[in-house]
Amino acid sequence: MAEATRGLGLVAPGVAAAAAFGYLLLLFAVAFWADRRAAQHRSVIDRSWVYSLSIGVYCTAWTFFGSVGVAAERGLWFLPIYFGPTLVMLAAPLVLVPMLRVAKSLRLTSLSDLLSTRFGHRALLGRWVALALVVVSIPYVALQLKAIALAFEIVSGGAGGEAARTFWLVVVLALFAALFGTRRLDVTERHEGLVAAVAFESAVKLGAFLLLGVVIGAVLLGDAEGALRAAWWEAWQAVPKIDAVAAMGYGDWLALIVLAGVAFLLLPRQFQVLVVENVRAEHLTRASWQFPLYLWALNLFVVPVALLGKVLLPDGVTSDGFVLTVPLALHEHWLAVVVFLGGISAATSMVIVESVALATMISNDWVAPWWLRRGKTLAAGHLLWVRRAVIVAVIAAGYLFFLLAGESHALIAIGLVSFLGVAQLAPAVVAAFLWPGASAVGVAAGLFVGLVVWGYTALLPLLIRSGWFPEAWLTVGPAGIAWLRPEALFGVEGMAPVTASLVWSVLANGVVLISVSVLCPPDGATRAIARRFVADQLFRASRKGAATIADASVAPVRSHWRAKTQSSAVLEVLARFVSAERLEEALRAFRAERGLAADAPLVVDEAFVAFAERLLSGAIGGVAARLVLEGVLGERAPAWDEVMALVDEARAVREANERLRELDRMKDEFIASVSHELRTPLAAVRAYAELLAADPDIDRETRRKFYQTMVRESERLTRLVNQVLDLAKLDSGHAEWRHEAVDLRTVVHEVAETMRPVMRERGGELGVVVPQEEAICFGDRDRLVQLLLNLVGNAVQFMKVPHGKVAVTLQPDAQTWRLIVEDNGPGVPPEERQAIFERFHRASKTRAHSTGTGLGLAIAKRIAEHMGGAIAVDESPLGGARFVVTLPRGTVSQENREREDEPQDLGGG
Repeated sequence: MAEATRGLGLVAPGVAAAAAFGYLLLLFAVAFWADRRAAQHRSVIDRSWVYSLSIGVYCTAWTFFGSVGVAAERGLWFLPIYFGPTLVMLAAPLVLVPMLRVAKSLRLTSLSDLLSTRFGHRALLGRWVALALVVVSIPYVALQLKAIALAFEIVSGGAGGEAARTFWLVVVLALFAALFGTRRLDVTERHEGLVAAVAFESAVKLGAFLLLGVVIGAVLLGDAEGALRAAWWEAWQAVPKIDAVAAMGYGDWLALIVLAGVAFLLLPRQFQVLVVENVRAEHLTRASWQFPLYLWALNLFVVPVALLGKVLLPDGVTSDGFVLTVPLALHEHWLAVVVFLGGISAATSMVIVESVALATMISNDWVAPWWLRRGKTLAAGHLLWVRRAVIVAVIAAGYLFFLLAGESHALIAIGLVSFLGVAQLAPAVVAAFLWPGASAVGVAAGLFVGLVVWGYTALLPLLIRSGWFPEAWLTVGPAGIAWLRPEALFGVEGMAPVTASLVWSVLANGVVLISVSVLCPPDGATRAIARRFVADQLFRASRKGAATIADASVAPVRSHWRAKTQSSAVLEVLARFVSAERLEEALRAFRAERGLAADAPLVVDEAFVAFAERLLSGAIGGVAARLVLEGVLGERAPAWDEVMALVDEARAVREANERLRELDRMKDEFIASVSHELRTPLAAVRAYAELLAADPDIDRETRRKFYQTMVRESERLTRLVNQVLDLAKLDSGHAEWRHEAVDLRTVVHEVAETMRPVMRERGGELGVVVPQEEAICFGDRDRLVQLLLNLVGNAVQFMKVPHGKVAVTLQPDAQTWRLIVEDNGPGVPPEERQAIFERFHRASKTRAHSTGTGLGLAIAKRIAEHMGGAIAVDESPLGGARFVVTLPRGTVSQENREREDEPQDLGGG
């Protein structure tokens, strides 16, 4: 390689090294800045375009260097690697939404966590999946390190020292990943700095490649003699058709598309950025088209670069390095440095995220359970250091594989080996979401057989070509047995080696999974979990779209089981692994879900144990979480057995039928109520219009009264329609919401100024009491104004006339703000204080005097609940009704932090 590039203009080795290490320092700065912003509740990753850029970690050195190499040798055969992810993202509502919903609701941290949870919380299965992913990912890490070494060698012309520079770059990478990938124990809380750095790297590699393409275009257009353009055009015409490449056909093209799509979905780093680091559900909806745009923009100039490399560069220059050798051949040293940094960014982002994802799996599925089973005390600091050690070990293993087997192979060969290994998880994941009859034993057996076949048909040929085994094994087979040839197993020929390995390994995997699951079916516990995965999660996600994910939760457990342990013991354990802020938010949400008061004592029943296990799983993984809780409880919470599974299945069916009947009744009542409410103003408008049309001689004063009545009824009709539409949006989750810091005092004063003219007109008095200090909550200011207007308008309507009194009071509480609206009207009877918040309901005492639509209080209730609060009504000291709205003080959750005034659309995908 050094001989072939000796005639090119080269970059000084010191300049290349300084640029690479300077770039990594910039990466540290970006990550520190993002973490600092997160600490100030001003997240930089809570943007859909940042989320889409972070998914760009899929585009590694294989994309940046290898795609050009494939295009130079095989034409358009680099495209299937990008068609696969594109199709997966476009089908996100059916493919990614169910996985994201399940992971968020169960606080899953990895693919191993997902599969072990789905198949009955089997710790052995989780360990097996984690180990498998580590094994198949090591070659991919080695690929990135090979690309870094190749880049150093090309830009410096093989001047020496590439190995040392690559080694120290690997050390810095390990330091970065350990520092920003283990900032906190709970891995379901986002790594803001790491994600921001990965998104930044995606932007760098895109910018570098586009700049290279623009320069190449300028060179071709500026070719005065036209010789270069003619040669380039001749090379373009010589690009082979898809089915003209040796031993490759359309079937192999399709196989590569499937392989790339599966790998994109199941690679550890992709699960990390797509699921674990997802801030909000609608980002996935937008990324479903934003990421494909990024992907194809990055590949826009692959063919032009490849063809110009074939024209300009001598034989012996590796096509994998064309992105660097072409700028050098053009004597554009500055461009070579920029592209060099783009290649470094493509490699480093993958190494960082992959090592963090693998470290999470190893620590949660191997180290933490092993430590606990030895009876040792598990501390948060221990696990953080374990994860850091595993990150270093993963990167070191990749470096060792690169030294042993990476030098003799093209980038695409190493990448495809890893893709084929990851594809062995596909049968298990498909079964997890589509087949309740799959068992943990079947999944484990299928995965084992699939990995054995993968190792024989994909990894072994790589090692043979590296000199570890005889070359004759590929041509005549081990011991001369032809049907054992790794790339033509069972004597079947006609498929490309990649296609053959994919077909044989996944086929064996699937057949074993099905066969063993039939022979060893799942137990009742696994079937109960399967029903939630297959029926509940998939059905809800496909119907409601991504907007439902953020609020997903496990169905409450209905059981009368009680532990003898006090809740304080469980909370003490949780506090060791979960931050105080996160624990407080989670407890508040749990109490609200169970309808408990803020200071109500907690009972350690099955629902509380499930809550604690979900919270703890985010920090130490599902297996370790169960072991910790079993130790604290001193007994095991009762598991589902076969009998209870059957009973539960029958009760699910029964409750579903009851819900359907209730929904049908509510639909009929709603239609009847809307029809009645619409008919009244329409009838009035029509009656007065007919009177005016029938008698054109009606006197002026009577005509004026008729017109005023028609206008008033039309306004009432418009108000009704608007409120019905508004309520429908709130109920369906399609309403638009903003999340910002709101001073409730300004909301109270705005509503008071709006309503005072109405009060004066009706001879009433409006009193306002607010605190001196700021009354901050996070929510949608316009919706809060709407809520308070509805309550004050309701109070004004029913206050005494004359001498009416309405009071609005804002009071601080321990964790909430209390917004109180009261009047001196007839009040609400105790038996109707729940029903009054239903659609079209009016209290019996006020029904005859009501002129509203009966929807204002229903809308107010939904607004309060969406913002994490509640609303209730009781008797006022003034003699009438008192409505009390409680709203959380400060941040209500990580998802409801300040959004820098960015509107958020919670609509379904």
